[in-house]
Amino acid sequence: MIDALIKGFILGLLLAISVGPIIFTIIKQSIKHGHKGGYAFIAGISASDITLVLICNSFAALFASIMAHEKAIFIVGSAFLLILGIYALFFKKPAIDEDKEIKEKVFKKHELLGLFATGFLVNILNPGTLFFWFVWTAAILADSKSYDHPIQYRSIVFAVCLLVVLSTDVIKVLLAGKLRSKLTPKVMHRLDQILGAALIICGLVLLWKLIYHSTSFH
Repeated sequence: MIDALIKGFILGLLLAISVGPIIFTIIKQSIKHGHKGGYAFIAGISASDITLVLICNSFAALFASIMAHEKAIFIVGSAFLLILGIYALFFKKPAIDEDKEIKEKVFKKHELLGLFATGFLVNILNPGTLFFWFVWTAAILADSKSYDHPIQYRSIVFAVCLLVVLSTDVIKVLLAGKLRSKLTPKVMHRLDQILGAALIICGLVLLWKLIYHSTSFH
């Protein structure tokens, strides 16, 4: 099953380096909330990836029917990104203490759950993530039929893929966390604005794709 390990590793790298709002959001959340908040956020992302993998493999027909509503998925996904982006760009400000330094956050359980839920929603409502898992699951399912143990083959591919993605997310959190102590409230505010702009651009790109694909069929 060496080929399953290799394929899973390559798939994981493809997803990990894919350009999209997820990368920017992981870095921003990690810089703002530190390691603990970053880990809670990527745990939500990982949980959503696992959920999509299970749905794609166990309920292929159901997921195919969900993907048939492509227009609704693009609308919901783009609206979610635009709302997050507008909030980060125009309204969000870093919390500071009496010395005008970035305030150290002491997390409560419900706040960590909130970061977990945010990571879950940002990832699962990203149409790019949905299409990635749908397309590659279909390809792996077809590929596994040529092996003596197709279930084992698929399990190895997706397990390795998910581990690679999670590992790279942990690295992003660690690297971003090292920058946190060097940031001023002004720089943190600029990062919020950059993230907001990136999310808005991603949301507008999704809307453009929706409009372009809709008009191309007329």
